[in-house]
Amino acid sequence: MDISEIIIAGDTPGVEWRLPVFRFKGASAAAPRTYIQAALHANELPGTALLHFLLEKLRQADEDGAILGDITIVPQANPIGAAQAHFGELQGRFDLGSRTNFNRDFPLISLGERDGLLDEPDRYSAIDRLKRHLLDMALGAELVLDLHCDDEGLQYAYIDEAFWPEAADLAAALDMEAVFLSDGQSSAFEEAVAHAWKHESEGERRTALPGRLSVTVELRGTRDVYPDIARKDSEGMFRFLAGRGVVASTGAGLPAFAGKAVPLDNIEMIRAPEAGAILFHRNIGDSVEAGELLATILVRPGVPGGTVEIRAPQDGLIVTRVSTRLARRRSDLMKIACAEPSRAARKPGALEA
Repeated sequence: MDISEIIIAGDTPGVEWRLPVFRFKGASAAAPRTYIQAALHANELPGTALLHFLLEKLRQADEDGAILGDITIVPQANPIGAAQAHFGELQGRFDLGSRTNFNRDFPLISLGERDGLLDEPDRYSAIDRLKRHLLDMALGAELVLDLHCDDEGLQYAYIDEAFWPEAADLAAALDMEAVFLSDGQSSAFEEAVAHAWKHESEGERRTALPGRLSVTVELRGTRDVYPDIARKDSEGMFRFLAGRGVVASTGAGLPAFAGKAVPLDNIEMIRAPEAGAILFHRNIGDSVEAGELLATILVRPGVPGGTVEIRAPQDGLIVTRVSTRLARRRSDLMKIACAEPSRAARKPGALEA
């Protein structure tokens, strides 16, 4: 195992950021190369915990000569966001300088343009240089996993339709309860990787990418950072790598994926029609029927008729829920995976900002 650091100069005097990178050299040139990162949203730490325990397993596999494909691991992919605190609370989702989501605005390039990603670094801000380094490392692999988490959520993933159903092995290995089949229309990290692969040659746009995978894994919720959960997830990740031939293993094969796989158009984004305190009536993991009461908003507490009821627009599985109990008007409350498309209009791309 090799440990190195990428140093990114800050945008103010006397500041620089250090990005630790762990690399394992594979024994087989034919084995898939793998890139895994966590905490691109710096306050989402279940992936960092998973990679801590996965690195233990990979070090042992390295000693045993069982690493077949090159593996690159970045356990904390956003040192810039990790330093952002506002009134004592970590602000890891948005860059406070540009107000941009750390997982948006990745360069949408063809694979042939990869060699120029790190050219002329002085043209770019620190966060843009960080994004370019991350994308450059990822484009050197065939399997790319970006580990995130939701607010409160089940284990699920965003997977481009170009990788499905081949990617069902990852969903099974991590015991996912749902997969959201994305349309590849945003500038998020995993979709920027897939964009480069789809446009490998000039004028080409591939719709299937066999043997490759770029995915956002949502490892439950922000508070689900526990050693037993992280160890279990790391074991699942190791089984996935073994199944793809990245590491040699004599363990049992993977079961079939038993969860829901639905396109983004089938996700009901439940939003608050008015501001107020939230009383949830249903939890993540619940299956609900159309018309069922999901939440009550206390718009004018203590006043007769001062509440608003929110009901399920159709049958489905509650995949995520917010942890806050105060809603702003039109703020997100839940995501429900459904068998039918939502009647609500959805712009192409990511479900949330």
